[in-house]
Amino acid sequence: GSEMCIRDSPDAVIHKIAHPEIKIITLTITEGGYNIDKASGNFILETPAVQHDLKNPDTPQTVFGFVAAGLRKRMKAHQGPVTILSCDNLQHNGNTARKAFCSFIAAQDSELADWVNTNVTFPNSMVDRITPAVTPADIERLNRRNGVEDAAPVYCEDFIQWVIEDNFIAGRPAWEKVGVTFTNDVTPYEIMKLSLLNASHTLLSYPAYMEGFRKVDTVLADERYRAMIKLFMDRDVTPYVPVPEGVDLEAYKDQLIKRFSNKAISDQVSRLCGDGIAKFAVYVVPILKQMLQDGKDISIEAFLIAVYCKYLIGARTESGENIAISEPHITPADKKLISRGSPAEFLKISPFVSLGLDKYPVFMEKYEQFYAMQVAEGLKVLLQ
Repeated sequence: GSEMCIRDSPDAVIHKIAHPEIKIITLTITEGGYNIDKASGNFILETPAVQHDLKNPDTPQTVFGFVAAGLRKRMKAHQGPVTILSCDNLQHNGNTARKAFCSFIAAQDSELADWVNTNVTFPNSMVDRITPAVTPADIERLNRRNGVEDAAPVYCEDFIQWVIEDNFIAGRPAWEKVGVTFTNDVTPYEIMKLSLLNASHTLLSYPAYMEGFRKVDTVLADERYRAMIKLFMDRDVTPYVPVPEGVDLEAYKDQLIKRFSNKAISDQVSRLCGDGIAKFAVYVVPILKQMLQDGKDISIEAFLIAVYCKYLIGARTESGENIAISEPHITPADKKLISRGSPAEFLKISPFVSLGLDKYPVFMEKYEQFYAMQVAEGLKVLLQ
């Protein structure tokens, strides 16, 4: 249900989760919404909202508290098992959901924790469809075209892909009839999508925003960006992508360029810049780590991180416009490092600290070189 419904009638949500006819609970709570500490991989029990829910199981505030309350009611009424299906843009999103919910429940109620172990499954899934943010102008435009008065319309591209691990403890609909791919292992699909689509989105967003671009299709109409994205996908990412059975990787990459160029979608560059702290950790760092170990050319990654550093430290575009920075998952330690205004200190922020980038002289040299350049100059150096 929407936030509205949860705020207005929390009991209705709990009742719904416990209802015997409910067999699947789907979740989209964003990459950072699972409240997992990036360094340790553990669920963070100390946040005020989580502490509130641990102590007040009947009046929850967080998704963890709501689900726990609903499952407790389900267990007590013997309403049978249920599947919790994460649809978030995270590798192994089902494993992450299991970790988060089971950690919370174990801290709150050991009897419920035992019941969840045998009565709830958390399939991994991968969902892919570019869906821009909806502005007030979009609401007007969409309703005018559709002849309806929709208060919350959503528009998206025509491409759609949903891959799900077939692990549903209480049964499932025959979604394969409408194009869902069921598999025993979602991993190759996830790696392909996160490291090609999402990492490319991150790569184009910061340099383009700094140069004044606001729409993704206009970025793709620029030869320099198309060339950089293609180089990134072919040279940097492809060697690390396990290809799922029956997928033509070259065709998938060509299709990505077409999807990014879609004028009807005209996605916002600012949307792609949002929540960089969480996105870098999930989309860029895993492959960069392997590239560093393998001694690969990391010019593009050094360029991207240098531009992200300027974006966060300066909070201004190259023409001097103020940037409205949206970083919901930034830590106080990250803020402190950024406020020092030093590119070297910046590399210690949470998504990058585990890489130990200062130990790679080649990376550091390129990173400092790109930091000193305007974006256009950096792009020129990369493409030469």
